[in-house]
Parts: sequence; C-alpha cells; structure tokens
Amino acid sequence: METTPPSQPKKRGRPKGSSTKTKEERDKELQHRMRGSITDKKAAANAIDEKYVQWKSLVPVLYDWFANHNLVWPSLSCRWGPIVEQGALKNRQRLYLSEQTDKSVPNTLIIANCDVVKPRVAAENHIANFNEEARSPFVKKYKTIIHPGEVNRIRELPQNKNIVATHTDGPEVLIWDIEAQPNKHAVYGAAASRPDLVLSGHQDNAEFALALCPMEPFVLSGGKDKTVVLWSIQDHISTLAADATKPAGSAGSIIKSADNPSIGPRGIFQGHEDTVEDVQFCPSSSQEFCSVGDDSCLILWDARVGNNPVVKVEKAHDADLHCVDWNPHNDNLIITGSADNSVRLFDRRNLTSDGFGSPVHKFEHHTAAVLCVQWCPDRASVFGSSAEDGLLNIWDYEKVGETTDTEAKSQDDPPPGLFFQHAGHRDKIVDFHWNASDPWTIVSVSDDLETSGGGGTLQIWRMSDLLYRREEEVLAELQQFKDHVSKCAPKP
Repeated sequence: METTPPSQPKKRGRPKGSSTKTKEERDKELQHRMRGSITDKKAAANAIDEKYVQWKSLVPVLYDWFANHNLVWPSLSCRWGPIVEQGALKNRQRLYLSEQTDKSVPNTLIIANCDVVKPRVAAENHIANFNEEARSPFVKKYKTIIHPGEVNRIRELPQNKNIVATHTDGPEVLIWDIEAQPNKHAVYGAAASRPDLVLSGHQDNAEFALALCPMEPFVLSGGKDKTVVLWSIQDHISTLAADATKPAGSAGSIIKSADNPSIGPRGIFQGHEDTVEDVQFCPSSSQEFCSVGDDSCLILWDARVGNNPVVKVEKAHDADLHCVDWNPHNDNLIITGSADNSVRLFDRRNLTSDGFGSPVHKFEHHTAAVLCVQWCPDRASVFGSSAEDGLLNIWDYEKVGETTDTEAKSQDDPPPGLFFQHAGHRDKIVDFHWNASDPWTIVSVSDDLETSGGGGTLQIWRMSDLLYRREEEVLAELQQFKDHVSKCAPKP
C-alpha cells in the first residue's frame, strides 16, 4: 500500500523556480541576479555621490554655519543639553550621543561639549573646508557612561537637561543624572554604569517610543507590548523624602540614589494593535499625549478620563507610523511620519472619537521611510522631517497654497511647503534635534552602514538666515548692501 508523505509546513517567501532546472542553471540565475543587484547598488551610490558633490559646492551659500563630525560607531539618537559656557562668538553646550558597537567594546551614552558658533560669525572658507573622515574640532567628548544594552533613544528632561532618559533593547526606561554619573573607560569587559532610576511597567521590549513632559517631570513610553506607559519621576522623590541619609545627586538634581532605584507606572494605556513606535506629550498638559504605531494608528489619550483612547485615527497613514510630534506653539496641530514616505499634518479639532479624520495636508517629497519629525521651536508653522533617503527637509505649512494656479509648474519644482533641504548625509538620518537655545541650529545624525559599512556622521548646521527670515526684512537688508556697494564703487 502506497503511503502519502506528510504535508510540509508552508514556508514564507516567493515560490522558488521550477524544480526541473539543473543546479548549473540555478547557479547561473543566482549569479546573474547578484550581478544585477551589485550594479543597482553601484548606480545608487554614484547618484548619491553626485548629489553630495553638488550639495557640498553650495555649502558656503546655503549655510551660516556647518560642522561635520565622523563617528566610529553609529549613534541612533542625538539631543541638545544645557549651555555650560557663554562666549562672545560661541556658546559651549552639552550634546548627548551614543555608540552602538559590535560588542567588542561596550555600548555607551556619550556626553560631549559642542562649541556652537553664533550667527554670522563663521567665515565662508571655514564652513566649506571640512573633511568627511575626520572629527570636528567643535565636538569634544566630555563623559562616557557605559550603557546596559544599546542606546536606541535619548530624551532630556525639560525641567533639568542634566537628566536624560534612555531606551534600550529591553522593557525598562533608564534615567541618568549626567553630572552625578562617574566617567567610565569603555573597554571590553568593563562593568555597565548604574542608572539613577529604572522605570518598569512594560511587559515586552520598549525600544524607540520615548518622551518627557515639558510641564512636569513625567515620562512616556511605548513598546512591543502595544501599550503606552506613563510615569512620574516625582514618585521616586516622594519615596525618599523621609530618608535624609541618602546622598543627593548633582546640584539641582531631581534624581536621588537608592538601594533599589525603580518605580512603577502611574498608568498603562491600551488601544494599539501593534508595536508603539513613538509618543509625545501635549505641550500644554501633562495628562494629554499621543502615540503612533505599526498598526497605522494615531491615538490621542487623556489620563484624566481613563486608560482607553480618546481619539483613535485608524488609518492615519498607508503604512507603519514611525514618528509623531505635537506643535509647541499650537496644541491643535500634530505631525506624523511613516514608512509610506510621507509626513501628514493633523488638526485634532477635526478628529472624532469614531476614528475618522483626514489630515490637513500631506507633505510628500521623501523617497524612503520617514524616521523623525520635529516642530521648530522658533516658528509655529515650521517643522523638519528626516528619512532613510538621507535627506532632512524643512517645511513651512503656511507656504502651502502660495503658488498660484496660473504659474507654470515644473516637475523639478519643490512640493508645496518645502523651503530647505539638508543633503549633507549620505545614508539614512536616524535622528535630529532643533536647538531651543539657538533655534535655527540643528544637530542631525546618520547611520552609515549602507554607504561605508559602519560608523556614522554627526552634523551641526544652521541655514543662512536669508532663507528663513521674513521676505521684507531680507529685501531691506539686500537693498542696504546694494546701496553700500554703490557708494564704495569707484566713480567713472
């Protein structure tokens, strides 16, 4: 009797070619595909190099200041800290970075000192002449903290920027008092630094979604357990208030040492159907916040009314959502970035509890997934977006619709709202941060694995103020310059 062979489990992926082909034929097909893949990658790399060369030639025209800093190890996050020294021509400011290593040395949280040159100080030749493979003299390492696991996100506490929170490849959020932490030497086998506080509450890894509240010392996180978790650092202080024997942290610190420095959450919020990728507080409330995730949803929450969504936009984008930011000047406006390559602007007054709500506008110019969005601290209508295409776009939604229908539109014209594009990175830009102390100065960081096989690039830059100032101001200044040149010119 002929037996029927047991059925094999179905494998993922596209079906293979016909089984009647010989091994030699299959090998030839594989070699052909590999050659085609290599050719495609070379063509893409050449295109990136051509664009980069063109961009570099325009640096003295487009930028008021620019600094390039080569990183041995990639950093997945970059954030501005407090100003520590003020000068006539530049300010010294803390800069928070990380080192994502191959485990031959430990992963680290890096505190650097950055000399931020003031506007209209840097000379054109100094801006243009930089070495992509060198470290910048404007960035100096100040302190190293050996981090337990990779540093996926860094966020500073608005009430005290010497306090930072980090996300790693685990369920906890780690809190660090930068000034109180000892400086470590990152060598193989070195013990990890001890965080000043551990926030527990997630049931699975929480790797990217992290925000700190501008109103109170609250922390918000999202993770693979599909939840949004809220903590108050004040809860840690209250448990230690009666213990005067514990040593305090740095001056003005709200973090104090304890034998078991860990606290649980004030609330766990459920409503997502997949990993939560980013979270953000409402700028005017410590109880209201929003979140986005791989379920393509944008959810608004209010801790005062419970742990369920207040508003859930089911299809905010056509793919996973990676990032979200809430306008600090107008708390009705929220921007989101997605794997569908677009940025969308939502007005929460147009959103309803039944999941409906169309974006006010779709900003489309990236050619790969958008990884980070952030509003400008200086102007309510301006925001930035960075993506895997290596570009950081600066948008102004007030400029949307300025072009009249009678004007001829070319295919090369920028899309509505786009008024600046930073093209100094040659690989995906994983994070960027506007400098609140110098609002038009931006730090951005790229993971250069695809283009150079490892490492990263940190860039600190400020576009020329002729590009973002009001048009009437710029025209008046240019007229004054023209008049001055006319007076100084030799008369015939």
